[in-house]
Amino acid sequence: MRNIVFSLIFRLVLLPTALLTILSASLYAETQTPVQELTFLNWADYIAPEIVENFEKKFNVNLRIITFESDDIRTQMILSTDGENFDVVLVDGNSLEAYSRRKWLAPIDKDSLPNLNKLYPQWQTAYTGSAEFAVPYFWGTTGIAYRADLVKTPITKWMQLYNPANELQGKIFMLPQTRELIDITLKTLGHSINSTDKEAYKQVHKLLQSQKPHVKKYDVPAVHEKSALIDGSVVAAMTYNGDALMLRDINENIVYTAPEEGGVLWADYLVVLAKSNKKKLAWEFINFLNEPEIAAELAQYTHYATPNKAAEKLLPKEFLKDTAIYPPKEILQRYEIDEKLPPRIEKLRSSIFSEITRGKI
Repeated sequence: MRNIVFSLIFRLVLLPTALLTILSASLYAETQTPVQELTFLNWADYIAPEIVENFEKKFNVNLRIITFESDDIRTQMILSTDGENFDVVLVDGNSLEAYSRRKWLAPIDKDSLPNLNKLYPQWQTAYTGSAEFAVPYFWGTTGIAYRADLVKTPITKWMQLYNPANELQGKIFMLPQTRELIDITLKTLGHSINSTDKEAYKQVHKLLQSQKPHVKKYDVPAVHEKSALIDGSVVAAMTYNGDALMLRDINENIVYTAPEEGGVLWADYLVVLAKSNKKKLAWEFINFLNEPEIAAELAQYTHYATPNKAAEKLLPKEFLKDTAIYPPKEILQRYEIDEKLPPRIEKLRSSIFSEITRGKI
């Protein structure tokens, strides 16, 4: 009897405590902000995983990253949904004007971007539409990455890829992007990348046709241990300076060169799509990436030059002095930024690109 009474008293004492625990848990759950999802369309390996984790924790967000293999494919992905299903997109400067014309881009929300004043003005206004719709992410050059241990002669010119030695034949990658492939071929032939001369494009077509049998694939070299440049199935590739340097970290025999003929100086931008229903969060994400410490960490991860002047002050001297990342004036003088071209020239370029890359892209 005594045990029964004690048991009843014990249960009565515990009952309020249990109810309080349940009520507290319920109230705690109700006060927690649900995890939001933000979709980011980006190149592979173009943001540090640690930075993604930091952003997710700070803003209680699941950052869903979808990757693309080329600028042209990214455009097709957005076109297929008419700008829906993505919040933040990594866009090359050349595409900004066309994207804004299609009304895919949301205007910059300056109230959500206090770090905007930390960026170099020249990159904010480098392309049509960049000042109104985009925030610069990185800038760089297009050049050649090659395996110094697998070639007899150092590669210093584009023409060495277009008229390749036996050791390069069938072991070359060229970028799978209309603008850059045509740009570089023009530059190789001594023309401006912004040429509107039809005779120049006839020369481009002829040179690309003669090169095609020697090209393994029109592709962007991967930047991991299984990359074709790492396993040696590709000996030389048209690629971006930062990608080449990431590969150099894996294999010290990989060399990046800014060819003597010159090339393309480019910038990538972050934009928010007009049909996103999370615009404020999207701009906050872009602002977060431009915190000086974050931007400096990003630059060292990607091996690209940052347009964030405050971040540059935090970067190691050896990074800032690396001429593959920050080319000296004598190299930059040989490089050009893409300009808007007449529709007839754009159509001609697309026609040449489609024919040349068919079957190898």
